[in-house]
Amino acid sequence: MVFQNYALYPHMSVYDNMAYGLRIRGMSKAEIDERVQRAAQILEIGPFLQRKPRQLSGGQRQRVAMGRAIVREPKAFLFDEPLSNLDAKLRVQMRVEIKKLQRQLGVTSIYVTHDQVEAMTMADRLIVMNRGVAEQIGTPIEVYAAPATLFVAGFIGSPSMNFIEAKAEADGSVRVDGAWFRPPRPLEPGRTVTVGIRPEHLVADNAAAGRIKLQVELVELLGADTLVYGRLNDGKGLVVRLPGGQVPQVGDRLPVSGLDGAWHLFESESGKRLTA
Repeated sequence: MVFQNYALYPHMSVYDNMAYGLRIRGMSKAEIDERVQRAAQILEIGPFLQRKPRQLSGGQRQRVAMGRAIVREPKAFLFDEPLSNLDAKLRVQMRVEIKKLQRQLGVTSIYVTHDQVEAMTMADRLIVMNRGVAEQIGTPIEVYAAPATLFVAGFIGSPSMNFIEAKAEADGSVRVDGAWFRPPRPLEPGRTVTVGIRPEHLVADNAAAGRIKLQVELVELLGADTLVYGRLNDGKGLVVRLPGGQVPQVGDRLPVSGLDGAWHLFESESGKRLTA
């Protein structure tokens, strides 16, 4: 197991921290040294083997904690939020290192995290938990493209998915401001549903016939992207992610439309996804 707070013995060297579990198993010195040196080479911590944990950076301590697990040659790794104590830049670096390490060792790894970016970038399969219940199990792309519940839809994605309460029209379709779309199956007229669409699936479009008019309230410039926060005619909030070159002004009436197939529909009471 690899812990969030490293859990290294402060009075022991890096070498002894990695070797301790093997010593109490009664392994020979030669086998212990071979395993520790191999793990240190994999993790690139060979120069630090005689240092104490206090002499290491957070990232180096986490590598030692992983090395302590690797030398035992387990059948499975359990990672308990191992990157939460690191700064943002180091987290990205360690994310890549852990993914490469897992592929190199070929050992099943169960990784617990509250960071959805970590989950999306590192997982082969995701289990999205909500109060002890597995709301959805699938690949990262499956979870992103077809969230099973409102909780999953709001958790995966940054910024999170836009949610708008709407009522089915007489013909079973759903209207959001000036945009109309037909659900997988016609809804009962008057039925209340929750419509979801991701900010990156909304585009500024003057030519679209059925478009949404967004009153721009705030613009965040992120370089490659521009986040636009605004309100619809009925006062509901909406976030749009535009390419970096598109920068509307606060107070503008921005016409936007949703990409085909990008709308999601959920039961308002249960939160479950409505499918065909």
